Amino acid sequence: MSRYLLDKFLYDVDRDPELTEAYRADPAALVERWERERMRVLTGVPGDDTTWTRLTDEERGALVAHDYVAIQELGGHPFLTLTLFIALFERDHAEPLGFQREYARRLAHWSLPYPDIAT
Repeated sequence: MSRYLLDKFLYDVDRDPELTEAYRADPAALVERWERERMRVLTGVPGDDTTWTRLTDEERGALVAHDYVAIQELGGHPFLTLTLFIALFERDHAEPLGFQREYARRLAHWSLPYPDIAT
């Protein structure tokens, strides 16, 4: 599992309006682009393909599917997940906090204490 890379993807995409819009429009292309252009710079191991230098298939699938529940269950930091998906989908809801309420409903099966989010 590559929690650091999962969190770094969420952080990078949330902090860059161009990446946010690219992720909304074509998540598979943006995930592939991010892995190709940014991930190897972060790991410092060009060409190496170990579990800490790449996203897992499960992580990649959750990112491509915009599946924020799965992303969080895979160890994605809740704050990073929430802020990115607000940027992606808040505009699709007519009422204020509409997306945040949906987010809370979809994660209602969690109870305290939350899973470890250390990277």
